[in-house]
Amino acid sequence: MRFPLIPKNYRFYDLFEQSAHNLVSAAEVMADLMEHFENVDMKTARMKELERVGDGIIHQIVEQLHRTFVTPLEREDITALAQNMDDVMDYMEGATTAIRIYGMKRPTAAARAVADLVRLQTVQVEKAVPKLRQRSQLKSVLEHCVEIQRLENEADTLFLDAMARLFDEEPSAVEIIKWREVYDQLERATDSCEHVANVLEGIVLKYA
Repeated sequence: MRFPLIPKNYRFYDLFEQSAHNLVSAAEVMADLMEHFENVDMKTARMKELERVGDGIIHQIVEQLHRTFVTPLEREDITALAQNMDDVMDYMEGATTAIRIYGMKRPTAAARAVADLVRLQTVQVEKAVPKLRQRSQLKSVLEHCVEIQRLENEADTLFLDAMARLFDEEPSAVEIIKWREVYDQLERATDSCEHVANVLEGIVLKYA
């Protein structure tokens, strides 16, 4: 039996799990803001705080990559997973910030629905990431990837319908521009969750 001369650094798994949990926390704040439109400044400040936490975790992952000779996953997969999880956070924070700075009166039903789909996607990410630790559990990651992709397809349908209604029903060009920005950030968040799923699926195909 062969043993590696240099042990692999499994700290990466801890950091990815922290990042996934932070995404869920942020998605819950975003969904709560959309559903209960009150204390907007406080909730968007909390989103910014969680984004800073996420940035700190990503920084630690990059730092570990520079310090680690033998990684438990391929470096390109670690980098891609970290970057796409960071993108999810950035777009969620972008959506809530847009609502605050544009002085939105209340979120639309579509915004509430898509925000909740993002939340559900992050829950699936949080369930999938810990399974990277054990090869025996890797294949079960795929069921979470499938659900993330299903939720992204549902969000796409909602996004297109919302955009069509926006142009049909909103008389103000300024309001159209504002809501296009919010919808775009939400749609990018769902896309980034799907990108996370794609990376996870690639890891499974390599190692399972």
